[in-house]
Amino acid sequence: MADYKTIMRDGIWDNNVVMSQMLALCPLLAVTSTATNGLGMGLATLAVLLSSNIAVSLLRNIISQEVRIPVFILLIATIVTLVDLFMNAFMHDLHKVLGLFIPLIVTNCMILARAEAFASKQSVSAAAMDGLMMGLGFLLVLVVLGGMREIIGSGTLFANAALLLGDGFSFLDTTLLHEYRGFLLMVLPSGGFLALGFLLAGKSWLDHRKADQAAAKAEADRIAAINAMDEDEMAGGGAA
Repeated sequence: MADYKTIMRDGIWDNNVVMSQMLALCPLLAVTSTATNGLGMGLATLAVLLSSNIAVSLLRNIISQEVRIPVFILLIATIVTLVDLFMNAFMHDLHKVLGLFIPLIVTNCMILARAEAFASKQSVSAAAMDGLMMGLGFLLVLVVLGGMREIIGSGTLFANAALLLGDGFSFLDTTLLHEYRGFLLMVLPSGGFLALGFLLAGKSWLDHRKADQAAAKAEADRIAAINAMDEDEMAGGGAA
């Protein structure tokens, strides 16, 4: 039986496709010049990952092992084409900004890896949860990275959200630093590498801190257990 708490924790943090597995770095670094672009790309990838996991899980018992990889790729390519057409029809401005990176979701090894390693071996509900959590983890990194670069690079956050994502997202468009001249380096691809490096360092620091706290707690529990045993022995000896 699938452990849904573990699936959620793995997708968001422990086994995050970017922060832990270092996958999907090409679209990550290419489209995250703004948080809006990151959100759009993250939502598109999330839709593909969730749909492909469900499709693979549904068909896992009728797909021959010998041809499973080509079939998985065909399923993913079909879903990506549908997402691409949907975005071109209903989010045309965002579609123009993201451009070639939407069809290139087909080549995102993260999606094929989840289909092969998880969805093809699990129930539909577990596969759907895995796709949702892995997609959310990827989306969060895209938005955080895009937000970092946009704030430092131009002093805004979710700029042109209404234009690219629709009027319903207009509330996201915020100018944080008025009359800010910007920092061009963070908008360029090199800024993406720098921002990603800081994110990876931050996650590593938090993981090490959590591990140290767990080790300290385990040591404190061990000492407390030893002290309790000594007190019981002394009490027993005194009674005798």
